[in-house]
Amino acid sequence: MTFHSMWAELLPIGRSSASGGYRRFAWTGADTDCRAWFRQQAESRGLAYELDRNGNQWAWLGDPAAGDAVVTGSHLDSVPDGGAFDGPLGVVSSFAALDELRARGVRFTKPLAIVNFGDEEGARFGLACVGSRLAAGRLTVEQAHRLTDADGITLPQAMERAGYDPAAIGPDPERLGRIGAFVELHVEQGRALDLSGDQVGIASAIWPHGRWRFDFRGEANHAGTTRLVDRHDPMLPYAETVLAARREARLAGAVATFGKIAVEPNGVNAIPSLVRGWLDSRAADQATLDTVVDGVEKAAREYAEAQGVQLDVVRESFTPVVEFEHALRDELARILGKERDAALNVPVLGTGAGHDAGILSGTVPTAMLFVRNPTGVSHSPAEHATEDDCVAGVTALADVLEGLACR
Repeated sequence: MTFHSMWAELLPIGRSSASGGYRRFAWTGADTDCRAWFRQQAESRGLAYELDRNGNQWAWLGDPAAGDAVVTGSHLDSVPDGGAFDGPLGVVSSFAALDELRARGVRFTKPLAIVNFGDEEGARFGLACVGSRLAAGRLTVEQAHRLTDADGITLPQAMERAGYDPAAIGPDPERLGRIGAFVELHVEQGRALDLSGDQVGIASAIWPHGRWRFDFRGEANHAGTTRLVDRHDPMLPYAETVLAARREARLAGAVATFGKIAVEPNGVNAIPSLVRGWLDSRAADQATLDTVVDGVEKAAREYAEAQGVQLDVVRESFTPVVEFEHALRDELARILGKERDAALNVPVLGTGAGHDAGILSGTVPTAMLFVRNPTGVSHSPAEHATEDDCVAGVTALADVLEGLACR
């Protein structure tokens, strides 16, 4: 099966006819359909299919118990109304790369696996990379059990309703101990490759990033009869805090976004009693990130006090800077340079986006390949990569897997 035919099969699953974006949320019907697609791709190639204790899917060529396995893959879930390429490009490319290696007639000297990590985006339960975090011990069982979606459904309940047993979720050191290297291919979420004119690049590091919840608590009242001077309206300090986040990020050369908000009682003619906003902030280093978040919180507290509003700030998740293993990164550069042109300097670039590879980097050697995104748009239906660039990514991944697993 070609890259094009696999892509065409996966493309309709979870796509909204209204927005054109994808709504493949963890443990929902669309997620189940994606998982069925993954299993079918694995079994049609004669690969040994496994579902691990945390709901991550694996397709093995060779004996997993042999150890020192080379693993590739990504995720199939999406953000709300996300694009087609973020995650699925890595999974489809992994199967296509295996097909290419078989067509080359190579002999594998190490086990090879393709993985689909569950709930990478965190769209449903508010925490990214749940599947890989659980496997790596970066999310405790107790913390996982406390995760709930907007309807109050817990993660274990959602897994059970989707037909999976949540009783065994937790760290999986034995499985991760079998892995000698993990290489994740991903569409670039930015325009560095487009600006440099390269189809494929190698990741150097992932910026430190996190999510903070700002709860502004005021006093509900009538929108038409309450004098302005008598109001304790939490929407006002929230709005000013959104602008403060933009200002602090611009001054520090970082990024900060309030992209989600919940309002109570959420009536057109009612002054809110609660405005809850989630801040996502990322920077090239920890000190800069701390400066931005501290600045946003300081401003928010001043704005809240001025309006007679209470403020609570909770850090819901955080991932420190990830430096991908230099030896593996350099090996990818050597392989790609050798296969194409000895004089080729494969671009190496950092990213502000989090990935399963980043979560696993503290446990196993990891690396990433990026495929050019001509607009730089991601987490949007406008996310795009040309078919020529996708095929170039498949070839690059096949070269890397051959260099790592067939020597």
